Amino acid sequence: MSKIAVDEDECRARQEAHWLVREFGAEAPLYAAMKAEKAIEQKDFGRCARWKRVLEILADTPAAELRRSVAGK
Repeated sequence: MSKIAVDEDECRARQEAHWLVREFGAEAPLYAAMKAEKAIEQKDFGRCARWKRVLEILADTPAAELRRSVAGK
């Protein structure tokens, strides 16, 4: 995987995390986990890895900080 693809994957995961916080607030990690589970059921492990990264982003970033960054866009 090239560096560009990794950067695109990271960017997409961050965008998904922001969207989840905007749409679902404190329930965002639950929705990300559900998306990851569905990806596993469909044997789409690339998508599962992205949702796992979204969960990591949500866990590492305080919700207030995510909401501020969403509000600024």
